[in-house]
Amino acid sequence: MKINLTNAVKFESRHNGPTEAEIAEMLEKIGASSLEELINQTVPESIQLERPLDLPKAKLESDFLRDFKKLASKNKVFKSFIGLGYYDTFVPGVILRNVLENPGWYTAYTPYQAEIAQGRLEALINFQTVVSELTGMELANASLLDEGTAAAEAMTMLHAVKPREKKTANKFFVDEKIFPQTKALLETRAEPIGIELVFRSIDQLDVTDPELYGILFQYPDATGSVRDYSAIVAAAKENKVLTAFASDLLALTLLTPPGEMGADVVVGSAQRFGVPMGYGGPHAGFFATKDEFKRQIPGRIIGVSIDKAGNKAYRMALQTREQHIKREKATSNICTAQVLLAVMSSFYAVYHGPKGLKDIALRTHGLAKITAQALKQVGLQVGEQNFFDTIEVKMNEVSIERVRGLALGEKMNFRYEADSVFISFDETKTLEDVKTIVNVFATEEGKHTLNLDEMVSNLSLELPEALVRKSEYLTHPVFNSYHSEHEMLRYIKRLEAKDLSLVHSMISLGSCTMKLNATAEMIPVTWPEFGQIHPFAPMDQTLGYQELFTNLRTWLTEITGFADTSLQPNSGAQGEYAGLMVIRAYHISRGEGHRNVALIPTSAHGTNPASAVMAGMKVVLVKCDEKGNIDLADLKEKAAAHANDLSALMVTYPSTHGVFEEAIQEICATIHEFGGQVYMDGANMNAQVGLTSPGRIGADVCHLNLHKTFCIPHGGGGPGMGPICVASHLAPFLPGNPLVKTGGTQAVSSISAAPYGSASILPISYAYIAMMGGDGLTNATKMAILNANYIKERLDGHYPILYTGTKGRAAHEMIIDCRSFKEFGVEVEDIAKRLMDYGFHAPTVSFPVAGTMMIEPTESETKAELDKFCDALVSIREEIREIERGEADKENNVLKNAPHTATMVLAGDWNLPYSREKAVFPLSYVKENKFWPTVRRIDSAYGDRNLVCSCIPVEEYASESALA
Repeated sequence: MKINLTNAVKFESRHNGPTEAEIAEMLEKIGASSLEELINQTVPESIQLERPLDLPKAKLESDFLRDFKKLASKNKVFKSFIGLGYYDTFVPGVILRNVLENPGWYTAYTPYQAEIAQGRLEALINFQTVVSELTGMELANASLLDEGTAAAEAMTMLHAVKPREKKTANKFFVDEKIFPQTKALLETRAEPIGIELVFRSIDQLDVTDPELYGILFQYPDATGSVRDYSAIVAAAKENKVLTAFASDLLALTLLTPPGEMGADVVVGSAQRFGVPMGYGGPHAGFFATKDEFKRQIPGRIIGVSIDKAGNKAYRMALQTREQHIKREKATSNICTAQVLLAVMSSFYAVYHGPKGLKDIALRTHGLAKITAQALKQVGLQVGEQNFFDTIEVKMNEVSIERVRGLALGEKMNFRYEADSVFISFDETKTLEDVKTIVNVFATEEGKHTLNLDEMVSNLSLELPEALVRKSEYLTHPVFNSYHSEHEMLRYIKRLEAKDLSLVHSMISLGSCTMKLNATAEMIPVTWPEFGQIHPFAPMDQTLGYQELFTNLRTWLTEITGFADTSLQPNSGAQGEYAGLMVIRAYHISRGEGHRNVALIPTSAHGTNPASAVMAGMKVVLVKCDEKGNIDLADLKEKAAAHANDLSALMVTYPSTHGVFEEAIQEICATIHEFGGQVYMDGANMNAQVGLTSPGRIGADVCHLNLHKTFCIPHGGGGPGMGPICVASHLAPFLPGNPLVKTGGTQAVSSISAAPYGSASILPISYAYIAMMGGDGLTNATKMAILNANYIKERLDGHYPILYTGTKGRAAHEMIIDCRSFKEFGVEVEDIAKRLMDYGFHAPTVSFPVAGTMMIEPTESETKAELDKFCDALVSIREEIREIERGEADKENNVLKNAPHTATMVLAGDWNLPYSREKAVFPLSYVKENKFWPTVRRIDSAYGDRNLVCSCIPVEEYASESALA
């Protein structure tokens, strides 16, 4: 046997599921002679790329990790005292390994199918409880993107709920000591929708101003100062003015919570609760408010309901993803949450408990306090204000520069402003760090360093009585039971076992691209060179990140056929907003700021119209024809009618109906003819990479869901990243940042709080592209289209396929029509719940067409897995036929009772008209690896009528039925 020393397994063969033999079998089934023939039948020849992608040659996994370690080493991990909402933290090892590094947690999807998501839903209920109790508010959501965007959401929500007496009020007062990145985001969001921002000292606030509708305080503020705002809030309330606080969860273990001062909203970041800084993200932003605003709160809320047996169960409450219902009337485009990060922060709170958190806060405050006392003894002017973790040292410019040099020599980063040095402490800092800091300043002042031991022995909390927290928090047993690692590990695993994720089976959600998140892609995420970098660290300490950004921008620009890329937007919906803001800025630069109409097809994602309204645009809907394509005549009519004020068309390609529309180039040309720009939603980019591109079809800007096409995991509903790629004429307007130079020469204001969004997860997409190479990425797209068309053929004769291309092919996804089953009492929800008994998560339900399922298998699934899924759907179709034939009862059948739990099946009496085996082992493969839903079907309406969004009192479990 001949030996080939150059033979090595390509990463592509690990990422793409089908083998060569399986490809041949699948092509035979779908009636295509080759993969090339299938692609030519699916993707219009007019838009196919004329050359292969110009990307570096694919790397082997081992080679990539070796080379990437060298790149990472170009980042310098200094001790950060910069603050501004980002702090070093200890990620408990039990959480690091069993959550952040665990595919059982990071590959789960958003918990729309709550019966197989009870674990992460419980973790999110814990998160909401932590936030609501520490802030002193009645209600919290299951996280937002970051503190800056949460503050912007507070500004717009308060504008939407302002009282009748303030109907015309449009002024929002903001504490001038707000974090600078938050200030920039408020400016971005306010201007397009006409909110007037006023940045001044709180002492200059006039609550009697009839034009004032809201106030935002920073507590503690950017200088570290903490003050009592209760009198100001009371005066604001008397004058019908609403109030919001940007705050810090760790500080609130010691400080009077804003809720007790009368706040209407409290926002912030949970980053310092056990999530690495990661050069800016991802972290869980939080948003807490009063119960009266529960229907206006942005994002997702997890609530408590009951299942079919009357037992308590968790689910997403109220109008989840409210923009998909309200569309252009929505006040927010938030479509996601930072679930994985919220889960980590909630486990951090569970692990430490109230006493542990308070001890961390006291120690952090103590380090700041002893530093302040020591620096005063050195003879320096230290701010006299009350503080929690941040102190201000007043110095002249020359002294500041000397301190900067000495601190860098000690590998420490402080925050420097015109006449002050700010030093922020966190749980990772030590007394040795304090001694080093004091020595740095003493050296600069030409003084001897001090003996701090006596100061340490006399440290105590000495804040004014009004600022000291007196109320209890986190009294629920969940926060007081798991403080040993063994118990914490078991609790994490207990919750993990309740959730179905990609470790169990394929998740075939259309438009959501639940593909493989390879281990080699995930490994660098937890390297300290990426995790322990502050987003505002000096640029020369982040050269590894800068090289990563440059390469990734170049690659994404090539893939999309555009001229430049911004990595800032930290979700798909934020990418939509960023793209529209860039288009808006382009029109304004040409003296055409009046262009404010966005044409949006009726099939578009709900975030599209919501994002357009946030960007100050008016939405005009465009019809779709009976084949699911954009109605070209209606588009041309409306483009012509709005020729003078047309700003943009928002189009998803391939369409949300899973079809490559043949007229896409004509569609784009029509918009350009009437002076508009074309924004392409990148939700379906998984079907384009290497075959066609947004630039090729004629678009001007697109966003990319890196958490879909480019392998960043969904993490149970977040993190996400939504960079935008633009044509050359839009490049000057790419978004900037107030503290780090990013974006174009005429940059729009910030889209996310951090300059590069959730930078620490960008290595995942970087790794994917580097290890796949241009050919591998192109082959992945072909496999995605092959897998989808194979499923289409396997389901032929069982379920109607709603839309196909002109040659009868699907793109990378398809819609199966389940509406005819309603005649026999079967709803699409019944099919979704029954799939759980077969071990599968349902496809996308009732979107974009009610009563249908949108299926996307991705390229990562093997033929064997596809066959299991198809076998399940075919078997369910036969169960529906049993009802049609009258063999099964219309109300009491295996679909209506799905899902079936182990407790239900093990009960002594079985009085259902079908066997236990049919209920839980409907096909033979299910017996080999049974996934058991832990609750029966959940009553969503009950949960909305009886809203509970925090931990359930333990005593409520005692009286529940033993039957699940």
